[in-house]
Amino acid sequence: MKNLLKNFGIVFLFLIVVAALLSTSAGEQSKPEQGSLNQVVQLINEEKVEKIESKGQTLLLTLKPEEEGGEAKQIEVKKEPGQSFTEIASNLGVDKEKLSKFEYEVTEESGARFWILSILPYIFPVLLIIGLIYFMSRQVQGVNNKAMGFGQSGAKQAKQDDNNKKTFKDVAGCAEAKEELNEVVDFLKDPKKFADVGAKIPKGVLLMGAPGIGKTLLARAVAGEAGVPFFHISGSEFVEMFVGVGASRVRDLFNKAKKAAPAIIFIDEIDAVGRKRGAGLGGSHDEREQTLNQILVEMDGFDPHIGVIVIGATNRPDVLDQALLRPGRFDRRIVIDKPDIKDREAILKVHAKGKPIAKSVSMRDIAERTPGFTGADLDNLLNEAAIMSVRKSMKEIDQDLIREAIEKVLLGPEKRSRVMSDKDREMTAYHEAGHAIVGHFLKNCDPVRKVSIIGRGMAGGYTLSMPTEDLNYKTLAQFKDEMAMAMGGYVAERMIYGDDNLSTGPSSDLKKVTQLATAMVKQYGMSDKVGPRTYGDNEETIFLAQEIHDKKNYSEKVAEMIDEEINRVIADAKEKAKEVLHDKKAQMEDLVKVLLKKETVEHEDFVAVMEGKFDMASLDREKEVPKPNKSEKK
Repeated sequence: MKNLLKNFGIVFLFLIVVAALLSTSAGEQSKPEQGSLNQVVQLINEEKVEKIESKGQTLLLTLKPEEEGGEAKQIEVKKEPGQSFTEIASNLGVDKEKLSKFEYEVTEESGARFWILSILPYIFPVLLIIGLIYFMSRQVQGVNNKAMGFGQSGAKQAKQDDNNKKTFKDVAGCAEAKEELNEVVDFLKDPKKFADVGAKIPKGVLLMGAPGIGKTLLARAVAGEAGVPFFHISGSEFVEMFVGVGASRVRDLFNKAKKAAPAIIFIDEIDAVGRKRGAGLGGSHDEREQTLNQILVEMDGFDPHIGVIVIGATNRPDVLDQALLRPGRFDRRIVIDKPDIKDREAILKVHAKGKPIAKSVSMRDIAERTPGFTGADLDNLLNEAAIMSVRKSMKEIDQDLIREAIEKVLLGPEKRSRVMSDKDREMTAYHEAGHAIVGHFLKNCDPVRKVSIIGRGMAGGYTLSMPTEDLNYKTLAQFKDEMAMAMGGYVAERMIYGDDNLSTGPSSDLKKVTQLATAMVKQYGMSDKVGPRTYGDNEETIFLAQEIHDKKNYSEKVAEMIDEEINRVIADAKEKAKEVLHDKKAQMEDLVKVLLKKETVEHEDFVAVMEGKFDMASLDREKEVPKPNKSEKK
């Protein structure tokens, strides 16, 4: 309706402007005086007429100028249609001799201006109505096209030009996944060599991995390597409120791909339509299930597509329907793990292109400090560092800036404006020192990289510990030392301030310890008392209007034993932390002094304090760190 009113307004305004211009041009010319036939007879008899011009129903009289060289006056007279001037003059009794004393001319009206001026008053309303009907019909046609386009796929074909083209060179890491996908590329480039030996390339490739791991990038790289059309769509775009629309869109998508074969169809977040059927949601005519059924038929039905490979991506392979995963459909499943330290270093180098990274920056060190980061996380990390460099008016991104960006991504921005009392700062220092001391002196804990009493995110302070290498498995000894380190803050507060002055600071640590102890006992079989079995069925079963919950598959007696074992494991971790802090109390006091003075202790200074090599006298020579007061906070 908005477009209709807009188009109608444009046409109407155009016609108004044309009419105004024509009327202006007509008004600029001198209009003749209007007269009557009796006046014509009188002027002829008085021999004042120089010329009479007959134009249709009009007589134009040009009079002789009253003075020599003067302007000739014109008179316009209307006559009846079909009558000639001679008939009119004869009827009115004009002397025939007088008729020969002036020039008489009969002319036909012509010219574009005449026709426009004559027809415009009649044709303008007609044009207006025709234009209104035309634009209304276009709007109705557009609505009909949209209605008929419900079943058309919304898949977009990616442009494979030099600027947008991605290849495996643009994907750092994922060596095994790229090796698997190379076979898909070879088939798309030369399917004949596979057909000659009777080999069948998988019709569907399912990429599985955590969010941000690079599944979409890998799919684009396959299309770029093969140089074939690449149709991409999200699983949620198939589903519509009308039943059958999703299935129609699937058919349309596969028809497009068949016409462009060899081609790739990439369905992102395929779990949106590929969830297990028969879950009790929507019945047999559920739109999502109709869409899934159509995908199953298109991938491996009576009319199998040739030269079309479907690549699906999901981070929830456990909820996919089994029919989707059987051979002949998504029969090749590629798990993309989070990058290890070597892959993270390579990914950082890729994302560092185009950024002013200082030559002193060690990508290896950054990779060591980012375990568990995905490709998207590393990209975000360097982007945060670049933003911080602009904020601090730095021309290069140095190592310290990237380290600060890591802490911001992990914990949140620093809360330097928050006012803390001396008692709170001291309690935070003892708490973080407790974590750091226990983590440093237990051999199975990760090295302590940084200790700070400056709050970030929800934490009042933090102890940053990162492994030097990626670990695929955790041992019982590692779990015990990690839990002892987590209990270090709780034990340190209790040692210094007593049981009556415990704070709420260790709450997150206690939650972490409880989760680890529960996993050790119930999932990993690390308790001799309850035995090596799994307790609790974590299989996700969907119930209508109910949340997914943990199914209890053990008796109340066993539950009591599990609780006792969890308490025992936590108590052992607490005792281990207490032993370390009692033995290393001197180092803890030194670290607290340094923290209260510097607020942040990096790895090198921390190791020096632990080894007794830190110059404690230098703290007195340093200026005290200013504390923000209320006026500074405002």
